[in-house]
Amino acid sequence: MAVVSSVLPPDLARPRPADLAAFRQQLMSCFTRRRDALFELTDAVLAAGPITSLPHLSLDPLHRRGHGSVYAALAKGGINTGALRDLLARQLRRQPAVFAVDVSCWARNDAECSPGRGFYYHPTRHSAGKPIIAGWAFSWLAGLELTTNSWTAPLDVTRLPPGTNINDAAATQILGFLPRLPDADGHLPLFVFDGGYDAVRLALALQGAPAQLLVRIRSDRCLYADPPPAEPDARGRPRRHGAKFVCADENTWPAPSATLSTADPQYGTVTVCAWSGLHAKTQQHDGHGSRGPRPIVVGTVVRLTVTALPGRTRKPATLWLWWHGPTGYRLLDLELLWRSYVRRFDIEHTFRFCKQTLNWTLPRPRTPEQADRWTWLVIAAYTQLRLARTLVTDLHLPWEKPLPARRLTPGRVRRAFRSVHAEVGTPASAPQPCGHSPGRPRDTPRGPAPRHPAIKMTNQAA
Repeated sequence: MAVVSSVLPPDLARPRPADLAAFRQQLMSCFTRRRDALFELTDAVLAAGPITSLPHLSLDPLHRRGHGSVYAALAKGGINTGALRDLLARQLRRQPAVFAVDVSCWARNDAECSPGRGFYYHPTRHSAGKPIIAGWAFSWLAGLELTTNSWTAPLDVTRLPPGTNINDAAATQILGFLPRLPDADGHLPLFVFDGGYDAVRLALALQGAPAQLLVRIRSDRCLYADPPPAEPDARGRPRRHGAKFVCADENTWPAPSATLSTADPQYGTVTVCAWSGLHAKTQQHDGHGSRGPRPIVVGTVVRLTVTALPGRTRKPATLWLWWHGPTGYRLLDLELLWRSYVRRFDIEHTFRFCKQTLNWTLPRPRTPEQADRWTWLVIAAYTQLRLARTLVTDLHLPWEKPLPARRLTPGRVRRAFRSVHAEVGTPASAPQPCGHSPGRPRDTPRGPAPRHPAIKMTNQAA
């Protein structure tokens, strides 16, 4: 059964400054070039207040170097991303193992000199009256806590080149993460996806992998049961699809294979119904266009209804989910499923915090490789906040309500991180003055930078 209380997980229940100090020391070893500048830049991200541009981070006392090192760290620095992924995975010690995968965009509309940009959907920014931006897209994989807070554990991030199918990219991320996942005592990790992902294509890409999938599907989706046994004297091709299951038509629903009804202080009465042994007619598969048979992937349809929403007055909508596990794996915990999907939205809070507070999308790097380095620094900074959440005291503003230690938000922890930094110290070496750079010699014009138009996605990669 899932842990649903509001207390911290056991591995975060007591202050351990040594854990944060050890993480910072191992993080330092993940930097291969310009390591001191990269590390102090990460500390400045954690402690600096609101900034308007990237070089303002060099004004923070924790950044002991000049503003030139900020640019040099992103342009010439090196990060061993494999070692950093291993380091982030070692910080996972809680159960159950539930993870969310989602894509967030970095808008670079007017960056004509930046290569690798594509056109992506954005809910708030518009171009020519359409919610479209030009920029870079990053696929994040983060661990979830089944508690009433907004914390997540970012574990992996991958920049998606224009034209990349998000389902294939998510499957590649999961396959690369599974070997790093600590032992889960026989329980397979659960990966939760929102609408926009193809549930069947994800299952085909992860076929044979020790993982569970939970994907939101449309409320008008049609699925099919297994066909009845063929008659002995039947002619023609055997049937591949049985009774039709229409999510929008209650008359097509058979008796649920499992049900759950529980009371929750936030969502009121929660009702979960599951129908196992259903499959969809998939359109995206490797044999598309070959006139061969479509693959059949059997899963479980889950219907989730609640009577209330936290802080909302509108009527809650019915959610339809699709669960799939490896062949022979029948552990279907409805309590875990519905709470896992509800907590999936915590990754949206992480995106907003990284963009608005940790200034993830504030810099204007020219190359996507610089954007990759900056993204990894932001993830490393967020992880340090998560490890320091029980080491700080609440520094709330006069108009804010005080919070107990187990309820501190990432913003509250960041506000008090300087005191933790003074306790754990820094492994970065002090800068050595080396004079002023002579700059670019005269009469050596660089010429205009090459222009790179944003790449449009094709229908096959959508």
